[in-house]
Amino acid sequence: MAKKRRILVDLDGVLNYYGREAYSENYIPSLKNGARDFLEKLSCEMELYLFTSRNLLLTSKWLVDNKLDKYFKDVTNIKIPSYLYIDDRAICFKGNYDETLEEIRNFHVYWKQ
Repeated sequence: MAKKRRILVDLDGVLNYYGREAYSENYIPSLKNGARDFLEKLSCEMELYLFTSRNLLLTSKWLVDNKLDKYFKDVTNIKIPSYLYIDDRAICFKGNYDETLEEIRNFHVYWKQ
Protein backbone atom coordinates (compact mmCIF):
# COMPACT_ATOMS: atom_id res chain seq x y z
CA MET A 1 0.00 0.00 0.00
CA ALA A 2 1.33 3.45 -0.91
CA LYS A 3 2.18 5.83 1.89
CA LYS A 4 -0.60 8.31 2.63
CA ARG A 5 0.13 11.96 1.91
CA ARG A 6 0.02 14.38 4.85
CA ILE A 7 -2.67 17.05 5.02
CA LEU A 8 -2.95 19.77 7.66
CA VAL A 9 -6.59 20.59 8.46
CA ASP A 10 -7.34 23.87 10.24
CA LEU A 11 -9.78 23.78 13.16
CA ASP A 12 -11.58 27.12 13.37
CA GLY A 13 -13.92 27.76 10.48
CA VAL A 14 -13.19 24.42 8.86
CA LEU A 15 -14.31 21.86 11.42
CA ASN A 16 -16.31 24.06 13.79
CA TYR A 17 -18.84 26.88 13.63
CA TYR A 18 -16.25 29.58 14.21
CA GLY A 19 -17.48 33.12 13.70
CA ARG A 20 -21.04 32.59 14.92
CA GLU A 21 -20.15 33.90 18.36
CA ALA A 22 -17.42 35.94 20.02
CA TYR A 23 -14.03 34.25 20.16
CA SER A 24 -13.15 32.67 23.51
CA GLU A 25 -9.71 31.33 24.33
CA ASN A 26 -11.24 28.63 26.54
CA TYR A 27 -14.09 27.46 24.34
CA ILE A 28 -14.13 25.80 20.92
CA PRO A 29 -17.45 26.07 19.03
CA SER A 30 -19.46 23.02 18.04
CA LEU A 31 -18.65 20.66 15.20
CA LYS A 32 -19.94 21.69 11.77
CA ASN A 33 -22.49 19.48 10.04
CA GLY A 34 -20.72 17.19 7.60
CA ALA A 35 -17.27 17.56 9.19
CA ARG A 36 -17.20 14.04 10.64
CA ASP A 37 -18.10 12.40 7.32
CA PHE A 38 -15.54 14.57 5.54
CA LEU A 39 -12.78 13.52 7.95
CA GLU A 40 -13.76 9.86 7.81
CA LYS A 41 -13.52 9.84 4.01
CA LEU A 42 -10.37 11.96 3.85
CA SER A 43 -8.56 9.90 6.49
CA CYS A 44 -8.95 6.78 4.34
CA GLU A 45 -6.77 8.42 1.68
CA MET A 46 -4.59 10.88 3.59
CA GLU A 47 -2.66 11.20 6.85
CA LEU A 48 -4.37 13.99 8.78
CA TYR A 49 -2.91 16.47 11.25
CA LEU A 50 -5.05 19.06 12.96
CA PHE A 51 -3.46 22.49 12.68
CA THR A 52 -4.48 25.25 15.09
CA SER A 53 -3.15 28.26 16.97
CA ARG A 54 -5.38 27.32 19.92
CA ASN A 55 -4.24 25.64 23.11
CA LEU A 56 -3.23 22.13 22.04
CA LEU A 57 -4.59 20.45 25.18
CA LEU A 58 -7.99 22.14 24.79
CA THR A 59 -8.02 21.21 21.10
CA SER A 60 -7.12 17.57 21.81
CA LYS A 61 -9.94 17.39 24.37
CA TRP A 62 -12.36 18.86 21.79
CA LEU A 63 -11.32 16.15 19.31
CA VAL A 64 -11.89 13.40 21.89
CA ASP A 65 -15.22 14.89 23.02
CA ASN A 66 -16.38 14.95 19.40
CA LYS A 67 -14.98 11.48 18.68
CA LEU A 68 -12.68 12.83 15.96
CA ASP A 69 -9.32 11.94 17.47
CA LYS A 70 -9.20 8.64 15.56
CA TYR A 71 -8.90 10.54 12.27
CA PHE A 72 -5.81 12.55 13.22
CA LYS A 73 -2.23 11.47 13.65
CA ASP A 74 -1.48 14.53 15.79
CA VAL A 75 -2.44 18.09 16.69
CA THR A 76 0.08 20.81 15.91
CA ASN A 77 0.55 24.56 15.89
CA ILE A 78 3.52 24.24 13.54
CA LYS A 79 3.07 24.35 9.79
CA ILE A 80 4.82 21.08 9.06
CA PRO A 81 5.61 20.15 5.43
CA SER A 82 2.45 18.71 3.90
CA TYR A 83 0.90 17.83 0.60
CA LEU A 84 -2.01 20.25 1.21
CA TYR A 85 -3.31 22.67 3.81
CA ILE A 86 -7.06 23.04 4.34
CA ASP A 87 -7.89 26.42 5.84
CA ASP A 88 -10.73 28.93 5.62
CA ARG A 89 -8.25 31.83 5.59
CA ALA A 90 -5.96 30.89 2.75
CA ILE A 91 -5.18 32.01 -0.77
CA CYS A 92 -3.61 29.60 -3.19
CA PHE A 93 -0.63 31.16 -4.97
CA LYS A 94 -0.95 30.28 -8.65
CA GLY A 95 2.24 31.92 -9.90
CA ASN A 96 0.90 35.41 -10.59
CA TYR A 97 1.66 38.11 -7.99
CA ASP A 98 -0.79 40.67 -9.39
CA GLU A 99 -3.65 38.17 -9.28
CA THR A 100 -2.62 37.19 -5.75
CA LEU A 101 -2.67 40.84 -4.62
CA GLU A 102 -6.16 41.18 -6.08
CA GLU A 103 -7.33 38.06 -4.27
CA ILE A 104 -5.89 39.40 -1.00
CA ARG A 105 -7.65 42.75 -1.45
CA ASN A 106 -11.00 41.03 -2.16
CA PHE A 107 -10.71 38.22 0.37
CA HIS A 108 -13.61 37.38 2.72
CA VAL A 109 -13.94 34.26 4.83
CA TYR A 110 -16.95 32.28 3.68
CA TRP A 111 -18.71 32.56 7.05
CA LYS A 112 -18.70 36.39 6.94
CA GLN A 113 -20.32 36.70 3.51
